[in-house]
Amino acid sequence: MSEKDNLERQLSDMLTEGELQQQQNREEKERELISPRYEIRIQTKMDPIVEETKIYRGMAKELDDRYDKYMKRAEGDGASESKSLENEKS
Repeated sequence: MSEKDNLERQLSDMLTEGELQQQQNREEKERELISPRYEIRIQTKMDPIVEETKIYRGMAKELDDRYDKYMKRAEGDGASESKSLENEKS
């Protein structure tokens, strides 16, 4: 009889744990659907990508010029270069 009681207890535990997990999964999905009330944006004076690229260029020579367009945009206004990039794409 103890084996039967043990099996019933294990079955009961598995069923209740499954229900709890489903409820938790449902709550997590509901939280994902709710959009955040606030959005935080931080504006910086310097671009960390530009600074890091300058450091790497100081240490070694680049084999390809993949960051040249980005560096030109970052050093200049950015508005005129972004328009010219859009014109190149179309």
